[in-house]
Amino acid sequence: MKAHKKLMVAIPGGVFTMGTDEPEIQQDGEWPARRVHVNSFYMDQYEVSNQEFERFVNSTGYLTEAEKFGDSFVFEGMLSEEVKAEIHQAVAAAPWWLPVKGANWRQPEGPGSSILSRMDHPVLHVSWNDAVAFCTWAGKRLPTEAEWEYSCRGGLEKRLFPWGNKLQPKGQHYANIWQGVFPSNNTAEDGYKGTAPKGPSSGTDRVKKGGSYMCHKSYCYRYRCAARSQNTPDSSASNLGFRCAADALPDPQ
Repeated sequence: MKAHKKLMVAIPGGVFTMGTDEPEIQQDGEWPARRVHVNSFYMDQYEVSNQEFERFVNSTGYLTEAEKFGDSFVFEGMLSEEVKAEIHQAVAAAPWWLPVKGANWRQPEGPGSSILSRMDHPVLHVSWNDAVAFCTWAGKRLPTEAEWEYSCRGGLEKRLFPWGNKLQPKGQHYANIWQGVFPSNNTAEDGYKGTAPKGPSSGTDRVKKGGSYMCHKSYCYRYRCAARSQNTPDSSASNLGFRCAADALPDPQ
């Protein structure tokens, strides 16, 4: 299937400063700052939506890893008391993450939940492997870590966020992140409690770039351009989506 570039942005190649010499989260390997060259490429304007992923599944019969495993991680604040009462384990280092049986891209909060009113929201509970399968079907690929950060910085050197260095220029919200006290109180000041409508060559884990509706400076300050974290290729969760990239055709000689 040929890559459809209508909703993609052409990113001209260039050299930029990747990473930072002032890491906020030491264990994530955000440092050092270094000069990196990136070739021209295309990047999706938006994360892959539920509607787009459904089209892929209907076309191929693809089964996600969360569906194969039978469960996926969901933030406790998105779950009903009934669902939470059935769960008796959690992630020790992050007890707000609960493994929910039946949670997958069609049922983001487990049985009884639905995406019918969220078809234009980013698809969730997709692993790296699932994302690769979608991109391959769409004639695209996942962006490299360098491509993602290069796009995030938008041609400006050492900017903290995609839009600049201030989190809320003129008091406006530019990203769907956590407001309030994490993880107990999300004021949803930016208008959304959950999602909103629209790596290296070796190793076993995969790099995650970009923040989510759960990011807060006090705990997960990863909505900065230089921020990064990791996950195994088969992991999925209720705050993790993806977007695709594609190679740019060489200029005709």
